[in-house]
Amino acid sequence: MNDLKDLLRISDFRRLWMAQAISYFGDSLTLFGLLFLVQRLTGNAASVAGILIAMSLPMLVVGLGAGVWVDRLNRKRVMIWSDILRALLVPIFLIVQSADQVWMIYIVAFLIASVSSFFAPARTALVPKVVGMEKLMAANSISESSRVLFGVLGTATAGILVGLFDGFSVVFTIDALTFVISALLVARLSVSGRAEATGEVADKPSARHEFAAGMRVIRRSRLLMGMLVGASITMFGLGAVNAVLVPFVVGELALKETWFGLLEASQATSMILAGALAAVLATRLKPTTVIPIGLGVVGVVAGLFAGLTSVWQLGALLFVMGWFVTPLQASFATVVQTETPPEMLGRTGAALNAALTGSNVASMAIAGAFATVIGVRSVFVAAGVIVVISAVVTALMFRGAPSTSVQPEPQLEMV
Repeated sequence: MNDLKDLLRISDFRRLWMAQAISYFGDSLTLFGLLFLVQRLTGNAASVAGILIAMSLPMLVVGLGAGVWVDRLNRKRVMIWSDILRALLVPIFLIVQSADQVWMIYIVAFLIASVSSFFAPARTALVPKVVGMEKLMAANSISESSRVLFGVLGTATAGILVGLFDGFSVVFTIDALTFVISALLVARLSVSGRAEATGEVADKPSARHEFAAGMRVIRRSRLLMGMLVGASITMFGLGAVNAVLVPFVVGELALKETWFGLLEASQATSMILAGALAAVLATRLKPTTVIPIGLGVVGVVAGLFAGLTSVWQLGALLFVMGWFVTPLQASFATVVQTETPPEMLGRTGAALNAALTGSNVASMAIAGAFATVIGVRSVFVAAGVIVVISAVVTALMFRGAPSTSVQPEPQLEMV
């Protein structure tokens, strides 16, 4: 609590945090607004999956290079222009009124996500300059909590506006306004947004070379390689769950979109509470033990989605899953941070993110197509089996691998 008070006394941090929180709210609002809109217009799981694919692809095709460019440009200006461009793009969704116009949603969603790929690393680069290195861990913790909280609020708001009032126009108008507010807040930052060492930045290698360098580090570590393989298989399963969840709730269970706020809150609550569990596990179990166990449980829970008949059952399973998601994220982060040389963390992280995004996109594309043939319940079963397989594969690849060289407890506090 003292850390939060100290940080909020810093005017630049308050503005940056508010800009980020508003952006999280708007991002979640629009994402679920689009998912609900496409489900209403098409009733097709493949079409709904297309939204998630369109918003994930930029992370793969743009994200690797975005970080390099952000290091060459003024970070404040990057954030401001990112907000302005997104504020101009979002209202285009208001034009879409029928199923034969859904292609416009895919294009605009891809463009918005591409612009967002520049906003996030620019903000990350500004935080240390605003709070200083000694308060960085606390600032990151507040940022993660805000992401979960305002993401839930955005989902709940989208569900209420769409489920009760068919308010798609209100959803997209509010989102456009959140970007305007965010841009105004960033513009008021007093800290300089310029890169610290322009001479060095100008000589930075291309995104392709950054990716290759990160992959070389991963290949030299059995733990990192095991994590990459296991996480890629996991995302190939969980991407399918994400792709068919809206068609399942709205189509199969015949529920109003309003329920998504409760469903998001049920998982977010356990994820936040599980932060304490992650700290306890760090003192008793190695990350290489937590990861296979956590993946196994998540896989079983995902498979159980296939037998659900009510929203309460789904909420309960999401609550259970959330207890394992946070320790998994903490353990994955710890393996990366302790197995990777400090000077290679950025490139290794970029390589991992690119690989996982590719697996996620492939999963959503396949799930969307198969759901129309075998049904969404069968997709849940297949996804659960895939994630359980990832648990087994990860356990086998971790077996006999050398222990991480740094104690994980301090790293877990950052997740």
